[in-house]
Amino acid sequence: MSDQGPDVANTDASNADLPTAAGMYDYYLGGTNNTAAERAAAEQIIERAPEIRDTAWANRGFLGRAVRWMAAEQGIRQFIDIGAGFPTQRSTHDVAHKVDPGIKVVYSDSDARVVARGLELLENVPGTAAVQADLRDPEALLTHPATAGLIDFAQPVGLLVVAVTHFIPDADDPWGLVRRYVAALAPGSFLALSAGTNDHNDERKAARGTQVYSISASPFHWRTKSEFERFFEGLEIVPPYPGAGPEITFLGLWGCEDPEAADTDGSRWGYAAVGRKP
Repeated sequence: MSDQGPDVANTDASNADLPTAAGMYDYYLGGTNNTAAERAAAEQIIERAPEIRDTAWANRGFLGRAVRWMAAEQGIRQFIDIGAGFPTQRSTHDVAHKVDPGIKVVYSDSDARVVARGLELLENVPGTAAVQADLRDPEALLTHPATAGLIDFAQPVGLLVVAVTHFIPDADDPWGLVRRYVAALAPGSFLALSAGTNDHNDERKAARGTQVYSISASPFHWRTKSEFERFFEGLEIVPPYPGAGPEITFLGLWGCEDPEAADTDGSRWGYAAVGRKP
């Protein structure tokens, strides 16, 4: 949304009728944490591009596989999930706690409704927190008491920025913002990031998506492959699957067992990668 669901960068909390990206993402995933306005907006996109549900699940699959790999194979025991949306539908703590129930997870989102619901869902989940913070204000999240209470910045962190940066316009420099988060992390930390692209897709479908999100709380900004690669400058790209080189790939391909089967139409609506901080 990050899975997630995505961060809602321009949320107007006073307007309950304004659809948010978090609620729309939840709807694509078959969840119930969405409003009538969000369902209506999502259906407008589904009508033109029915593969969007596959895109959402491909993105959620990337999140899960990246978290599992970091926790099980790289020993990461703390995660920050930026713009996480609702912590449901195979969320970060669900995946991580299957590896080690002691793993710490901090979720953030800029939407007060999303965070309030997140706190309810996480009430009985040890080692987790939900923080209201906008991606564009790194210090607000990094210095938040809930973050400080769970995250040891002297140790490696798994930073998840999944399906978030495409809600940040170029003018706000999403690349520089991500670098500020990474700069706060210890060497050996990882960045997992995905973002929407229309490099290989029907321009009419992409235009429809842009139009629908433009009237929501979260206007959409497609990224080209070269723009996406900029998020990983200074990091060591992890090969996405056995036999691949260190490269950017489509959503469904990262961590997949069968690249040919994973390369679906829905998967091609987003790029994904994991990078290690040296």
